[in-house]
Amino acid sequence: MRTDLYQGHDYYSLDELLTEEHKLIRETAREWVKKEVSPIIEEAAEKCVFPRHLLSGLGEIGAFGPYIPAEYGGPGLDQISYGIIMQELERCDSGLRSTASVQSSLVMYPIWRYGTEEQKQKYLPKLATGEMMGCFGLTEPDHGSNPGGMTTNFKEDGDDVILNGAKMWISNAPFADIAVVWAKNEAGRIKGIVVERGMEGFDTPTMHGKWSLRASDTGELIFDNVRVPKANILPGRDGLGAPLSCLDSARYGIAWGAIGAALDCYDTALRYSKERIQFDRPIGQFQLQQKKLAEMITEITKAQLLTYRLGQLRDEGKATSPQISMAKRNNVDMALTVARDARQMLGGMGITGEYPIMRHMMNLESVVTYEGTHDIHLLITGLDVTGLNAFV
Repeated sequence: MRTDLYQGHDYYSLDELLTEEHKLIRETAREWVKKEVSPIIEEAAEKCVFPRHLLSGLGEIGAFGPYIPAEYGGPGLDQISYGIIMQELERCDSGLRSTASVQSSLVMYPIWRYGTEEQKQKYLPKLATGEMMGCFGLTEPDHGSNPGGMTTNFKEDGDDVILNGAKMWISNAPFADIAVVWAKNEAGRIKGIVVERGMEGFDTPTMHGKWSLRASDTGELIFDNVRVPKANILPGRDGLGAPLSCLDSARYGIAWGAIGAALDCYDTALRYSKERIQFDRPIGQFQLQQKKLAEMITEITKAQLLTYRLGQLRDEGKATSPQISMAKRNNVDMALTVARDARQMLGGMGITGEYPIMRHMMNLESVVTYEGTHDIHLLITGLDVTGLNAFV
């Protein structure tokens, strides 16, 4: 069982910009991860199981809906606090962060922003503690980067609607109590609807064969004439902009989380470079290894500065979707590069479960694709700076 020796790296003294509350939140999350998750994460990934006993602990450290107001059971924290928690979770494992990110930004966020008061009171307090878990149904088998092409639909039938269709690549689906599903009504308008486990015709089969995010549960959502009360429709917003606004929140969390994965890979490589002796000296004394380490910490620091500023803009209500896309794309790409360089530094040991790097590498191959691929986010930035739409 590997001992988690991580302490943190802050090359540009960004801690001076954090409040004491921010630091306390980080320390609480870090210590919980070290105690409860780090000792079991390699085995969980190897066995391809999500350790569900961690859900209550995630609720206790405020990882579910950190920014949800206290009146709905949340901690009522700011956006930088949310980012810090996501960074600490993904520093251990991307799947762990995904579980919390989906719950927070893709389930609690739309209910909080677009739900009725009754829906907020019914779902949010239990979601905040982990007593109830949720998932987010947008991606379909034939519609990934083009969510507007979705075919999942519902038709009115008295006080209910009848929902049909399918979603896939859904984190938390196999154990979720509710799903926030995006579907088209008879007029072709996209709306959010809360589907509860146990509704007849609703199934959540587990997806198998993953080589990435192995310590996270991924599944499908199948709707076969599912009868859902109209009271479960989120009335506050419709159209494609509604689910995309949720993805903005999730992508912001990913931007912070990816830094965590990069920091863990850098920390591992730095420590190894001082301990591994070749040619009668530590490998960290060789120029090419120092080049790798110097480039790692430089790119990590740039990402930290980018993301901290984005957090400030989020708190001020000024962050744009393209700004969030830039941070998500940059930081995940950075983390993948750091992971690959760190793996090389460890040589053969880098592919073993004795160290976390290969697991991070495999996880990040999913993170670079989900919630907007690397190329899609690049085109979002291109559209923003030129005003010319490359999507059509």
